Amino acid sequence: MLSMHQRCAVVGTATATLTLLAAGLPTTATAEDPDLSRFYRQKVTWAACEGEGMPKDLQCGKVTVPLDYEKPDGGTLDLALARYRATGSSRGSVLLNFGGPGGAGIPQLALGGKEFMGLTNGYDVVTFDPRGVGRSSPVSCGEGVDDISQATDDSAEGTDSASVRSALKAVKKAAEECAQHSGAVLPHIGTVNASRDMDIMRQALGDKKLNYLGFSYGTRLGAVYAAQFPKKTGRMVLDGVDTLTEPVAEQGLAGAEGQQTALDDFITWCTQNMACPFGQDARSAREQVVQLVDSLDDEPVPSDYGQEFSGQDLVGSISQALYSKEMWPSLEQALGLLVQDGDTHGLTQLSGGASLPDVSAPVRNRDGRPEPEKEQEQEQKKDGSRGNARDQQKHGGLVDDEEVPLDNLPAALMAINCADDPDRPSADEITRDMGKLRAAYEEASPVFGQYRLTQVLMCYGRARGTDYIRDDVRDVNTSKMLLVGTRGDPATPYRWTEETAKRLGSAAVVLDNKGEGHTGYASSKCVHQKVDDYLLYGSLPDSGSSCGPEDTDD
Repeated sequence: MLSMHQRCAVVGTATATLTLLAAGLPTTATAEDPDLSRFYRQKVTWAACEGEGMPKDLQCGKVTVPLDYEKPDGGTLDLALARYRATGSSRGSVLLNFGGPGGAGIPQLALGGKEFMGLTNGYDVVTFDPRGVGRSSPVSCGEGVDDISQATDDSAEGTDSASVRSALKAVKKAAEECAQHSGAVLPHIGTVNASRDMDIMRQALGDKKLNYLGFSYGTRLGAVYAAQFPKKTGRMVLDGVDTLTEPVAEQGLAGAEGQQTALDDFITWCTQNMACPFGQDARSAREQVVQLVDSLDDEPVPSDYGQEFSGQDLVGSISQALYSKEMWPSLEQALGLLVQDGDTHGLTQLSGGASLPDVSAPVRNRDGRPEPEKEQEQEQKKDGSRGNARDQQKHGGLVDDEEVPLDNLPAALMAINCADDPDRPSADEITRDMGKLRAAYEEASPVFGQYRLTQVLMCYGRARGTDYIRDDVRDVNTSKMLLVGTRGDPATPYRWTEETAKRLGSAAVVLDNKGEGHTGYASSKCVHQKVDDYLLYGSLPDSGSSCGPEDTDD
């Protein structure tokens, strides 16, 4: 039987500029460019969002985009949109992407909309489910996600070439399952096409320029848009800045380092409290955490879900809690229950049932695990809902909420990250390098190294991704854009903010948030205010200015 970590944790981490033929659009089209004018003539029809728990003032709509931008007369896709209308005089729309990749925007805006109500003073606040995500032709891997998790865990634990090659064979087979379950959208998924989709959204919303707020992976999407459509880029904010250059293996290594830094900060905080289950000596506490992970990997304990709770399950739970400093007290309490009573309930809640504060942190690595009492019911619905989703994909229509596959988030995360990454090392190269990679990951983090090492195999067996992002997203000729980096970010290390700002060139203005957690908008009043001031009034902070930790809600 697969552990919860194996079933639910999938760690994440050329094309020319689109030219258009309609009035008011980019004017660099040539006779060879596909005619996209019919997509740019559409307008969004809004109506109250349907579904349980949807706010009454949240409106939903859709836009239609080409399945293949090189063949726009072929198939089409509908993309789901949602908005809160401006409360006062509107200067247009601000488009939000909450990250992932693979995170559906509409449920995030429905859940965390209060964080963005200040922006409705000047904008309609709009979000969307990108292609392949949520209600927009969702991709799925069937049981392939389980197979990938099992195989990558085995490769991370194995010490010989046979175990690595066996894992690669299983990952390749799982990639074939993903292709079978995902339908026509899978070859056309990825950030380059999602950026093109956003430009159609911009026009359909009636905006001359795209005003944008992107979190985590959404910063990659925003940067690609700025490179593809520099003259259509308005006020853009990128919070929790993603890398544009590092391959998947290096992203995983950076993630392990970032999570270890965040864990060290948590342990320092924890040991200042008498309730800390590891005592009051920080060095000893760090050693105890490593020993706890190792002991649970050797001898897992039962969990609330009827499955074994291993050391890697513990690492996954800690990983989720480190996304926000507001969750540190809950993590401290959950670890205390485990250490003192062997009770895993608090930790399983953190990994599967926790809702992180409002913006992008939930969607970067959340696993969407169903509640125990609903798991059997949802498993029974899984195959039927996926079949319905695939049928709808043939026609490009939106699927209903209940038809979104349970594995859509991890399936889309893998598909998008792999579509964006051109590196495809061979089986021989991976087998040769696995020992060195394992050592590097374990050095980066004795706690998160093995957990993140699974990322190395994620794209094996999939088509090679685009070179565009790595090669061409640089020196953008746009108006100023605000990049927010957080020093204690466990997912997108601060150096990525500096590196991406350098690549984007003189347009980039950096705001240094000296707080903790993934992204700054929801957790820092200072960041929140500076972002709103720029989006609403065009008031930018000086590049290199900072928000101190005292400005963070504790």
